[in-house]
Amino acid sequence: MGVEGKSLNISSVVKEAAASDGGGTSNGNGKDATSLIPSSSISIDISLPVPEMKPGIIELCKDLFGKWSSLDDSHFSVERVSGGITNLLLKVAVKEASSDYVFLTVRLYGPNTDLVIDRKRELQALPFISAAGFGAELLGLFANGMIQSFISARTLSPSDMSEPKISAEIARQLCKFHQVKVAGSREPKLWSDIFKFLKQAESLEFDDKEKQAKYKTISFKEIRDELNALKNLTDRLDAPVVFAHNDLLSGNLMRNDEEEKLYLIDFEYGSYSYRGYDIANHFNEYAGYDCDYSLYPDREAQYLFLRNYLEPERPHEADDKVVEALYVETNTFRLASHLYWALWAIIQAKVSPIDFDYLSYFFLRYDEYKKQKEDCFSIANEYFSTGSINGYYL
Repeated sequence: MGVEGKSLNISSVVKEAAASDGGGTSNGNGKDATSLIPSSSISIDISLPVPEMKPGIIELCKDLFGKWSSLDDSHFSVERVSGGITNLLLKVAVKEASSDYVFLTVRLYGPNTDLVIDRKRELQALPFISAAGFGAELLGLFANGMIQSFISARTLSPSDMSEPKISAEIARQLCKFHQVKVAGSREPKLWSDIFKFLKQAESLEFDDKEKQAKYKTISFKEIRDELNALKNLTDRLDAPVVFAHNDLLSGNLMRNDEEEKLYLIDFEYGSYSYRGYDIANHFNEYAGYDCDYSLYPDREAQYLFLRNYLEPERPHEADDKVVEALYVETNTFRLASHLYWALWAIIQAKVSPIDFDYLSYFFLRYDEYKKQKEDCFSIANEYFSTGSINGYYL
């Protein structure tokens, strides 16, 4: 796992429970796998500075892991790792009585994120994801977050993802990830999630007059019509349904350069969805934090990725027709990614305490959707009509 220091031997029990699950929602003893994870009712105030948060984090660790209950508080150190839109990540170092160090990651959920993230779905999936060897190991749960093993690796930058070697690594890892089987319904969640976002987004009201005026310029009827047309188009693709990450941006990819090992992390948006959507959503993230969509990978870069995804061991042997079909599938779902995050942004504009112009982000993503729509629809319809895209690439 690339975990620094010693690791807690908790999640191995959960891994065994998940691995023995025959596709239901519980293990052989009738228990949900997450019920085997230590849990606490303690809640941590995410708005506090890290030094003020530290006593609560120490109390939490002692509550979850009994062997540390008698350790002096000086044996614990806490530092901020990163703070995303929906999470705050902290690194905790614990010096045990033996003088060995254990390193943990504490993940605190952002306020109101339950409106855009299905936490129950996330927790149901994590033991199965961990059992398959992905991400950090789940070690403990608490009222507004979780504790996981610490991965010793660097977080990728958006530009890293376009490096051919790393792009091929991501493709191979994503292929493996898409083979994970998670208990519960395997119906794709993409469209039900998007239409749920639409329903939430179209009934909001903002106290800020400027925000409200900007919000009122949005035509939700137009968005609904666009969604219906795009869903009808993607339905014709008959795209394979896989357990998808759904948020494979650079911040959710880590790499230990010495070991040349890549990690997919943070599966809070994970669900059964369409293969092409997960790949397309990743490609959209090449735009980086500045949302420069001119960085979307060209055909050559996409084909490198797709060949490594389809034939991880022998990418040069990937069938050209199969690669072309996946290219069409991916670039059709490219549009769905823009609509998903556009609607997500409207909800965040209302509920998120983070100082970020979410409404402008909505318009940025929706405008990019409209900019790419004609070409993406044309290439899909060309493929449906002729079985080929006849050299027409985006």
